Amino acid sequence: MNIKKIITIVSVILISLLMIYGLVILRQIFSSNTKFSESEVYVYIPTDSKYDDVKKIMAPYVENMDRFDMVASKRGYSDNVIPGRFLVTKGMNSYELVKTLRLNSAVKLAFNNQERVENLAGRVGSQIEADSLSLLNSFKDSIFLKENGFHEENVLVMFIPNTYEIYWNTTAEKFRDKMIKEYRNFWNKERIAKAQKQGLTPIEATILASIVHKESVKKDERPRIAGVYLNRLRAGMPLQADPTVIFAMKKKSNDFNQVIKRVFYNDLTMAHPYNTYMNLGLPPGPIAMPDITALEAVLDPEKNNFIYFCASVERFGYHEFAATLEEHNKNAKKYSDWINSQGVKR
Repeated sequence: MNIKKIITIVSVILISLLMIYGLVILRQIFSSNTKFSESEVYVYIPTDSKYDDVKKIMAPYVENMDRFDMVASKRGYSDNVIPGRFLVTKGMNSYELVKTLRLNSAVKLAFNNQERVENLAGRVGSQIEADSLSLLNSFKDSIFLKENGFHEENVLVMFIPNTYEIYWNTTAEKFRDKMIKEYRNFWNKERIAKAQKQGLTPIEATILASIVHKESVKKDERPRIAGVYLNRLRAGMPLQADPTVIFAMKKKSNDFNQVIKRVFYNDLTMAHPYNTYMNLGLPPGPIAMPDITALEAVLDPEKNNFIYFCASVERFGYHEFAATLEEHNKNAKKYSDWINSQGVKR
């Protein structure tokens, strides 16, 4: 056999081996490499994670870690870990797994009906990487509050209830900064003008909206309730809003888990900044996070001559309104008699 033939045979063998090796490599790269039963899962890579941390996080989802490791090394991922929330689907190969770990997936973060900024911090902290304490500290940062015209009692007005798209690994400060932008976007020239028409600033309008929100779950009734409270403010009367008394009781006892269904006369005389029976004007901050309909009710209230209202015993969830104290006392007695008959003590 001459040298030319030997070279040809060796070349064929080498090419065949290279092809086989290439096919093996391709199989390792492009064959399915997941082992979970769900159609898709989200994996969370914390900030400052190293590649070894990623492998531990991915271990429950990856069938063959050696194949994943090889692709991650070849693709330069092992030296460039990205924190965030990542969508992994069943049947992904190693190449797709590494690719998806570079595609940070946004969280649809939602919050509403929070009574205090502390509750809000807990709610947000359950949805993103930043914990509730770091969030709360960022909300109450004295420099931030001063620069934006808030204080610790009213900063909750900054948060407009909605669903927001945000990255899971967003820091507490970046989340807070996004919320102040959303607040400024909400309070555009038109809404500011509407608030001014009612004699209110945006902060004052939100505080009043929080009371309207707590007074009624009936969205169609909220403009009427807002109109009553605005009538009282213009007349120089105390707001006399039971929800503010309930909030004061919770705040004074530092127990916001208690359920208070009934307010008694002794409660109305309690000395507290949030007791609108004892203090004129608005309380120092919101008593809850008002939703958009409550805010709209304050900005576009019903024009009426009502001064009083109390819960209705004929249309549950709604209220009976009155322009005179005599008429109101009749409505109030009906409600008092009914609630006594129900045995509601507190």
